[in-house]
Amino acid sequence: MDKKEIKRSIKRQGSALAYVLVILTVVMIILTSMLGYVSSQLKFSFNRVEKEKAFQIAEAGAYYYRWYLAHETSGKTAQQVNDFWESGNALGDISPYEADYEGLGKYSIEVDVPTPGSTIAVVRSTGWSYKDPDLKRTVQVRFRRPSWSEYIFLSNSFMNFGSEAVTYGKVHSNGGIRFDGVAYNTVSSLLPSFDDDTYGGNRMEFGVHTTVNQADPAAPAYPWPDGTVPEHSDVFKGGREFPVPEVNFAGVISDLAYMKSQAESGNGKYFDGTGVGRKITIKTNGTYDVCKVNTEGNNNTHAISSFRGVVSGASGIYSGTNGDSCNTPHCCTSAICPYIQPSKPNRGKCVTMENYPIVDGGVVFVENNIWVEGTVNNNRLTIVAANLSTGGEQKDIYIGISNNDLLYTAYNCNNMLGLIAQQDIRVLGSCPEDFTVDAALMAQGGLVGINDNGFSGKDRLTFNGAIVSYLQPYFHHGNSGFAVRFYNFDNNLLYCPPPYFPTGNEYSIDLWEEL
Repeated sequence: MDKKEIKRSIKRQGSALAYVLVILTVVMIILTSMLGYVSSQLKFSFNRVEKEKAFQIAEAGAYYYRWYLAHETSGKTAQQVNDFWESGNALGDISPYEADYEGLGKYSIEVDVPTPGSTIAVVRSTGWSYKDPDLKRTVQVRFRRPSWSEYIFLSNSFMNFGSEAVTYGKVHSNGGIRFDGVAYNTVSSLLPSFDDDTYGGNRMEFGVHTTVNQADPAAPAYPWPDGTVPEHSDVFKGGREFPVPEVNFAGVISDLAYMKSQAESGNGKYFDGTGVGRKITIKTNGTYDVCKVNTEGNNNTHAISSFRGVVSGASGIYSGTNGDSCNTPHCCTSAICPYIQPSKPNRGKCVTMENYPIVDGGVVFVENNIWVEGTVNNNRLTIVAANLSTGGEQKDIYIGISNNDLLYTAYNCNNMLGLIAQQDIRVLGSCPEDFTVDAALMAQGGLVGINDNGFSGKDRLTFNGAIVSYLQPYFHHGNSGFAVRFYNFDNNLLYCPPPYFPTGNEYSIDLWEEL
């Protein structure tokens, strides 16, 4: 081979080597990228598995706390539940509570305990696996004890809703229900069937039944097959359910005692049982006026004549002191609360009115009857009338005083009023023709309804809140009461019930989210 051939051969070999190097470089780049991709996918898969484990462990911690709350609080009174939270011994309260989960990892639980009178506890559960403890996930769960204020109507007795009744909110009775109006939420009963005397009697009706249009047929023996109960969507727009578990009214007695202890300890105000009760006027400046009532109206009707306010500019304005008498009605100044003696309806005495600041989230407890009026403005308050000291006559609450509504300045969680009577809550005949009530009402042993004496026909009742009545509530009877009744549930009561309002026995998960 001559020199030229040798040079050409060397040149060809060098070119081939360059091609080989280029190919090897490309292959190395591709292999490196593929290895990096495979490695990242393997790491992603590993992290995904461990991340899912962390989530499942965190969720297991939340459900463990649900079991823990059921074990610690189920069946206990409101005071016992409050003592549990205030003890500082609740898991996750003072410091995080950590526990192993089946050898896979751990969860750490922190708790925001309920404020006094609240039904809500917030739990944060953080989970991680042992293989990757730095990879953590957190879930937050809101636990809530359902309040009795979650019903527009709740009763221990039979309830009868006429054709003019319209309800927005859940309705429940431990007795049967006849419903001939329109219900926009669930209507439920403890009973599968019952004998309804208002519908002729002598046959079994469904636990919740209606006579509207094609009335319900007689109820067969329970349990019955699916499809037995007609839908009746024209009446029960939110459906009807029966039988369902009982709501126990007997346990409220212990709740009343707890409310009294809270009022006495400064979380509100306590008033004794002297006189025949107290008149309470809620004011928009965050205070309330109170005066002791020494006599009721004529014939013991609890009439508003006992508490007529001052007529400015009227003749006979009297600026006397406590105990002084005068000869004309409305004779006392605005700093005075008058009452009328039954034997001398035109003669009364002036009784000094006192003013107190509202303890937000507190309770006013009177060991006697109460007459309530006014407007709630950015306060949460519960007012209770109950005789727990002498064991004598149970006490009532009266509303509809002096042609005044009972109102909130706004519908939100900052404005809440609960009225709880040991016996009855009655609407007086002195209420406005178009009467509006913003409150959650509870008659523990009696009923919520119109006053039986001196109540003529009124135009309309608009109720915004919740009604709990041991006996059947009523706002229309014969020619008495309200011709038209609107019952609107205040949705704020789901999460912001009035302070110390009775609740259910167990905490349930109300809201779940991952942080």
